Amino acid sequence: MKPQEFVSATLDTTYEGALSARNQLALGAIKLDGTPNALNVKQAAALLPLWQALRSANQSGNAQAEVTALLTQIEQTMTPTQLQAIKAMKLTQTEFQDWAKANGITLGSGAEGGIPGASGGAGLSASEKATRQATRASSSGASASTAVVDAVIKYLGSIK
Repeated sequence: MKPQEFVSATLDTTYEGALSARNQLALGAIKLDGTPNALNVKQAAALLPLWQALRSANQSGNAQAEVTALLTQIEQTMTPTQLQAIKAMKLTQTEFQDWAKANGITLGSGAEGGIPGASGGAGLSASEKATRQATRASSSGASASTAVVDAVIKYLGSIK
C-alpha cells in the first residue's frame, strides 16, 4: 500500500490528473518565477534547507510524519497569495511531464499516461501485471519527483 500522502491545507489534489501537493509546491514555486508572486530572497533562504531536508528524508525512506512536517513548513514559508497562485495553476501530470521533457528529464515507462501492460506482461497473472505496473509507476514517479525537488533546490539557490 502507498504511504499516506501529504495533504495541503490550500492546494487541491482532487481534479483530474492533479499533481500531488508536494509536486505542486515544487513545480509551482519554479513557475512563480518572473511573476509578481515570485519567491523573494528571504523566502528562498528559508525554503532551501527545507527542500534539501525533504530530499534527504525521501532518499533515506524516513517516516511520512517527517516528510509531512517539512512540507507543512514549506507551505508556511510561502505567502497565502503564492499558495493561491499555485492552486490556480491546477498543475497536472501532463504539465509535469511537459516540464520534465523540456528540462531533459526522462520519465520511466510507468509514468501516468502509459499503456498498462504494454511492455511484456505475457504469461503474468492480472495480479502480477498490476504489481509490475505499480512498481514501474512508483519508481518512475519517484525519479521525476526527485528531479523536480532537485530543480527547486537549484532554483532557490539561484535567487539573489
